[in-house]
Amino acid sequence: MKRDEPLHSSKPWSGVDKPMVMGILNVTPDSFSDGGRLFVNNRLDYSVVLQTAKKMLDDGAAIIDVGGESTRPGAKPISVQQELDRVVSVVERLAAQLPVYISVDTSTPEVMRESAKAGAGLINDVRALQKEGAVQAVKETGLPICLMHMQGEPDSMQSDPQYRNVLEEVMAFLRARIRVCEAAGIAPQNIIIDPGFGFGKTLENNLTLLNQLQQFQQLKKPIMVGMSRKSMIAAVTGRSVDERLAGSLALATIAVERGADIIRVHDVKESVDAVAMATAVKREMI
Repeated sequence: MKRDEPLHSSKPWSGVDKPMVMGILNVTPDSFSDGGRLFVNNRLDYSVVLQTAKKMLDDGAAIIDVGGESTRPGAKPISVQQELDRVVSVVERLAAQLPVYISVDTSTPEVMRESAKAGAGLINDVRALQKEGAVQAVKETGLPICLMHMQGEPDSMQSDPQYRNVLEEVMAFLRARIRVCEAAGIAPQNIIIDPGFGFGKTLENNLTLLNQLQQFQQLKKPIMVGMSRKSMIAAVTGRSVDERLAGSLALATIAVERGADIIRVHDVKESVDAVAMATAVKREMI
């Protein structure tokens, strides 16, 4: 059964003084790490989807992020109807059957509106509402929005990313997108920011942004980061996608120490423990 009040009426990061973990639920056949694992005979298996989401909750995830379009490097876009078909039915089932706060990873206005109707509580947009109609869609839903920085588009973003000063340019972009959203009537307290690790950035760019993550606190918004299993780990360790847990936990720990509020991950149980320990040490140091 759905809750008596909308899930988005109580944001899990509001009034909470510790970072939280967002579990990744990719309902796509082609995501870089876990694409296709929720499919049986090329069809989305809703029983597996629910089991996976329930395990994330049991493991300590505060938010589950549902994505219907792969944004891995080199990914090709899909149609609006394909994304709607993948995402909305999953959001409906999660909202009806689990006490879960649902995020939807989308840049598509139609998906934003329909996901909100289905029970989503957060929109997570890698394009920072730059698609036509996206700002208005979020305003209409009243949902919180996570604005992420990306240089280029997924199919080409990693071909040759260039910055004069990556920290200054990413901060300037996010500051500008915040202004656009607030001018359009999106409530300031409904905006989250994400530097966009791995989205149009070299290894050096990613390491610089993580090292200076505390600088993003100047924007006075909750900070989300997503580095789980990404190629920046392979660039340092040489590990394949299924061997990047240790690297992912190290990055999550550093992100917490440098001020991240939401850690987006594939491996929820291990990440919850890492975040808890990093938070305990950080509190002791204050």
